[in-house]
Amino acid sequence: MDGAPILTSVNGAASSGEAVGRVLGTQAASPLSFWIGIEPGQAVQLDEVVITRRDVPGHGPVLMAGVVTTVEARHEGASYDSDVFLIADGTLPAAVVECAEVRVTRVEPEIFVPPSPGAVVYRAQAADRDQALYFDVMDRRIPMGLGRDGQPMYVNFDFLDGTRGAHVSISGVSGVATKTSFATFLIYSIFNSGVLDAEAANTKALIFSVKGEDLLFLDHPNARLDEAATRMYGRLGLPARPFHSVHVFAPPRPGDPNGVPHVSARTQGISAFFWTLTEFCEEELLRFVFADADDERAQYSLLVGAVAARLQAWAAPAGDGGAVTITPPGGGGVTCRTFADLVDHIADQLTDDGTRATWAGAQVPLGTVNAFLRRLRGAVRALSPIVRGDLPPGRPHSISTSDAQVSIVDLHNLPERAQRFVVGVVLRGEFARKESSGTARPLLFVVLDELNKYAPREGDSPIKEILLDVAERGRSLGVILIGAQQTASEVERRIVANCAVRVAGRLDPAEASRPEYGWLPAISRERATIAKPGTMFVAQPEIPVPLAVTFPFPAWATRPSEAGPAPTGVARRTVDDPFAGLPGADDDIPPF
Repeated sequence: MDGAPILTSVNGAASSGEAVGRVLGTQAASPLSFWIGIEPGQAVQLDEVVITRRDVPGHGPVLMAGVVTTVEARHEGASYDSDVFLIADGTLPAAVVECAEVRVTRVEPEIFVPPSPGAVVYRAQAADRDQALYFDVMDRRIPMGLGRDGQPMYVNFDFLDGTRGAHVSISGVSGVATKTSFATFLIYSIFNSGVLDAEAANTKALIFSVKGEDLLFLDHPNARLDEAATRMYGRLGLPARPFHSVHVFAPPRPGDPNGVPHVSARTQGISAFFWTLTEFCEEELLRFVFADADDERAQYSLLVGAVAARLQAWAAPAGDGGAVTITPPGGGGVTCRTFADLVDHIADQLTDDGTRATWAGAQVPLGTVNAFLRRLRGAVRALSPIVRGDLPPGRPHSISTSDAQVSIVDLHNLPERAQRFVVGVVLRGEFARKESSGTARPLLFVVLDELNKYAPREGDSPIKEILLDVAERGRSLGVILIGAQQTASEVERRIVANCAVRVAGRLDPAEASRPEYGWLPAISRERATIAKPGTMFVAQPEIPVPLAVTFPFPAWATRPSEAGPAPTGVARRTVDDPFAGLPGADDDIPPF
């Protein structure tokens, strides 16, 4: 066989494609796996899709399709390791034999019999390939990259939008596994593949960014995009362009009296976010101040709840700038205009023997109070930029997903404690909004990196409770979590277990051996330790083996240095320039 495409038949059943070999008779074949001998002049590589057929008495032709999971080559006829040199010199006769193991993905119709030894095996193409990978039964499918054969690979949208499942877990080594890049590509594919139809305009994505300013330019074209990458988008049926509707939220600069966003490279389509002291008290946000790992093991959770309840009951707005006046029963109100003022007032009340019982209750030990105050005072520096009562009134400052298709919350300039606070408060607000709407549509996709930090396997925290709620009830409410982490073994089990789609990029060898990656066959675990950036292993419920996919280079800027000019003539939210009016703002040269 010369490897050219042919049309032939196996036991009377038509099959199209290249004949690459035959089912081995020296290895036991089963309905779930079999070995094939590779025809001389042919080559089969890992992850290729192959098919064979067998005529079963009483049932007719049965198609057996699978994915190549192992490929081996050896000298047949050699007895000793040194024979390789004699064979190479031509003094010892031997034949080079290549064989491959195939893991069966689909049997159609479902007559589970082994393939016949000697049956011809074909490289699956067109309809056969779609049938082998269940693409033919995916009524709504979105491209997730190209397979080893250069053809599109798909994920069933029914397992992403909550119809039959929801949520995505992405694992891999930081900086090498391209977890965030794949997450943004998956969002882009959902928005641009046509699977959403009329819902596309109202479907939203909320992305928390912790890696510098890399994700702040998703609506700018990537200056490094080349023709090869553009053609790859074409093969996937996607346009090679940036996201068309993006709004960025960033914390205010510390100490800035005007609340200018704390970013350096972007000046348009960006707003500052913060919470006023009035909102902090009314919404009982104190509990999100205590969300660090140390707090999860502490004994002052009841005290946190008691103080939060007192603030909600006794705080009243002091003017329209967000400041509050705390007035306990009996009078004696105190006005707080900064987060530090509020913390000092709470400390005064809890350390005073005459007021401690009013705020904390009579049964709270003094040691617990002191531990609570130490942690609260430690949060002043981290939270003062984003919990304010001293900024000009009337400014929009809330994080909202209604203004653009993609909302990015920039956290990289915030300490870890403040990052936890923002993630917890924003997720609680968005989840409550979806819950009150009474409908799962339109969908909200939440992209959260470092999931192991917010929902660790051990301990409890307000953020972990919210993420568990999203994982367990978000499917019915239309909130879809796309979580990324270096180590899935350190993430709360129930969150990972509720993810219908699981993805792995480059894995650390020690991490790859953990039972959390049992969905990866042994050979795929080994390959994941040497995977190149852009290669991901994707498991979805319908397909019994994970698929190796390569997704294209981003068409949108992934860092300021890649950002081309923003597209014109595209519908985008108009945001007032927060830097307007500042001395020299118009003369600044962006650092890219």
